[in-house]
Amino acid sequence: MTAPLVVETIAGIRTQLAQLRAAGKSIALVPTLGALHRGHLAHVERARELADVVVVSIFVNPLQFGANEDFAKYPRTLDDDLAQLEPHGVEFVFAPTPAQMYPDGGTQVKVTGGPVAGMFEGRSRPGHFDGVLTVVAKLLQIVQPDVVTFGQKDAQQLFLVKRMVRDLNIPVAVEVIDTVRESDGLALSSRNRYLGAGERHAALALSRALEAAQSAGDRGIDAVLAAAQSVLMDEELVSLDYLKVVDPATFLPVSDDYRGPARAIIAAQVGPARLIDNDSLYLN
Repeated sequence: MTAPLVVETIAGIRTQLAQLRAAGKSIALVPTLGALHRGHLAHVERARELADVVVVSIFVNPLQFGANEDFAKYPRTLDDDLAQLEPHGVEFVFAPTPAQMYPDGGTQVKVTGGPVAGMFEGRSRPGHFDGVLTVVAKLLQIVQPDVVTFGQKDAQQLFLVKRMVRDLNIPVAVEVIDTVRESDGLALSSRNRYLGAGERHAALALSRALEAAQSAGDRGIDAVLAAAQSVLMDEELVSLDYLKVVDPATFLPVSDDYRGPARAIIAAQVGPARLIDNDSLYLN
């Protein structure tokens, strides 16, 4: 197939898409930070099914990284990313520089996610979700897609993006892509490449803890948390940040007497990599 056309400017991608939109073509956007893997390609494949034109954005967004996080060393692998995308028929890769997206070095106006944005990931990474929502809002304004894909793996991000789209009446459909895992259960992540062999083995504790939580769902919230924690305690290389069970409708922690569908969320430091994961369960 033809390689994607790489567009680096906002004006350039708007011009390209305006012509296609005028011709009646539908557009799907797959927002990424690059360093693509099979999980991202699952988004691309679904986008290809949903729209006539697929745009993949590749932008390491400085607004969503804290002062002591891995912005500088986050993998930037554009040539490899383009090679991975070529067989999938992607029409455009929008790959702006920070100066293109933030010509003044930042932005005075930001999108904030409310109370949920300050919990869990937001508590450990202050300002992270303001940066995420701000860049997503900008990308949606620039590309104006009919549909945008987001992954279930980043459950809190997904909840906040859907809430932003709803609250701000942004005319786009959010397509949820299930978490893609390795055969041993490890959720795919661009940060997995930071892991050594021992650390990668230890990282499997996150998905195993979620499986244990699911199995204990019929015994209530205390049993769920205890089952997951018992798995994590066996891994010295895993430093737990949080393990919570939330109501999918509100993304707030469930009460002790909650019954119904829920989602277990987990974050941990494994060697040099901060990893997150989540899965559904039913509290009975």
